[in-house]
Amino acid sequence: MVDLADLRAAIGKVEDPEIHRSLEELNMLREVDVAEDGSVRVLVALTIPGCPLKDKLTDDVTAAAQTVAGVGAVEVNFTSMTEEERAALVTDLQGGEAREIAVARPGSNTRIIAVSSGKGGVGKSSVTTNLAVALAQRGKTVGVIDADVWGFSIPRMLGIDRPPTVVDETLFPPEAHGVKAMSMDFFVGDDQAVIWRGPMLHKALEQFLADVYWGDPDYLLVDMPPGTGDVSISISQFLPEAQALIITTPQITAQRVAKRAGLMALKVNQTILGVVENMSWFTGDDGKRYPIFGEGGGEALAADLEVPLLGRIPLVPELRSGADIGEPAAVADPEGEAAAAFARIAEEVENRKPRLRSHPQLVIS
Repeated sequence: MVDLADLRAAIGKVEDPEIHRSLEELNMLREVDVAEDGSVRVLVALTIPGCPLKDKLTDDVTAAAQTVAGVGAVEVNFTSMTEEERAALVTDLQGGEAREIAVARPGSNTRIIAVSSGKGGVGKSSVTTNLAVALAQRGKTVGVIDADVWGFSIPRMLGIDRPPTVVDETLFPPEAHGVKAMSMDFFVGDDQAVIWRGPMLHKALEQFLADVYWGDPDYLLVDMPPGTGDVSISISQFLPEAQALIITTPQITAQRVAKRAGLMALKVNQTILGVVENMSWFTGDDGKRYPIFGEGGGEALAADLEVPLLGRIPLVPELRSGADIGEPAAVADPEGEAAAAFARIAEEVENRKPRLRSHPQLVIS
């Protein structure tokens, strides 16, 4: 005989794959029935009809049920929440506060890191993606906001192939490799360009922060657009406790431009976490390192900004190919030198906790 209480407890511990809370806690587990032959029928209420992760939920519920002695075949059926139930769920998840940026509220445990560069082409988005995955591999919960509104690329680099789920005007970001992401890529077609000025950019970023359920992640990385324009100002206002991570290449010209991103961070009262030098060398078949883009840019930038150089990342084919197919280097070649470099940088980031401080009112003239 199957113990029904044990069975319901086991299934109730299954987490919703988007919200990462248990079915019992979310009131999604509606019925659990056991027949005389040990076969089980489960009814789960989805947040919305046609949930894209229904198959995973079926597999997880089935696996959980089969851990209970005597269980035979498992049938998982689905219904969906009513509008009132969805509204109550969203209110509960948001803590009862509408339009609040939860990750920036006082007492939040989320570390926010704005990954910035002075110019394009230095691999900022690649660093953001791979650092996020490296942090996730250390057991951290991680989200990424693709704030490069014109040159969005994070979903493709992570291998995310579905849009966010929308529940009562709240968006639940899709996830890959342990990293959640939100991007304009989900809302703009391949044949469309984003031609927006400051107010529209500001509104879009506010929605990415206030209308997206991030939960309470350990880290929220923001992939900033290159330069020091409207988006940088908006992020500094929305996320005043963000730390800046400045990306450059070894080329001295790139370093000089990247310095401006660091000065921008200081101007808006952000702490600079450190510098990361990308494309530092290429290791040939002979085992020798070749500094294709020169040497010294990372060290010079760190010295100018009086911050540490957190790491140097080699130029490897896996970084390029992985970005195209959605397999970050830490996943595609976990034993490779790029994966090792990102693991060291993730460790450095973890070791450099931010200091709590108050910010003066930012005035941009």
